[in-house]
Amino acid sequence: MNSGIIERFDSLLREYINENSLIESGLPSVTYFADQLNLSPNYLTDVLKNQTGKNSQEHIHLALVDKAKTMLLGTSKSVSEIAYDLGFEYPSHFSKLFKSKTGKSPSQYRSLN
Repeated sequence: MNSGIIERFDSLLREYINENSLIESGLPSVTYFADQLNLSPNYLTDVLKNQTGKNSQEHIHLALVDKAKTMLLGTSKSVSEIAYDLGFEYPSHFSKLFKSKTGKSPSQYRSLN
């Protein structure tokens, strides 16, 4: 049963991020996904943490960073434009998250790849 929850969560997360509605919808929240799955946010986080070792928020952040990597290498948009496209209100928050997950700033990542 829990693997079904994880698969549905991953599918919803990919869909949310790839629909490019992040500008209008903003950053995805744990509550949004829990509501979509008819679960409490705490239960969703517990299931993900037990099965994958990462909590809900970490999954969301990693998916955003993956999308950012694709955008950094596949477009000539500025880091700020990418941050806004991903639903970040402040580009500095995006850069901080990106660096915490990859060890490089978005600009460094782009120039090294």
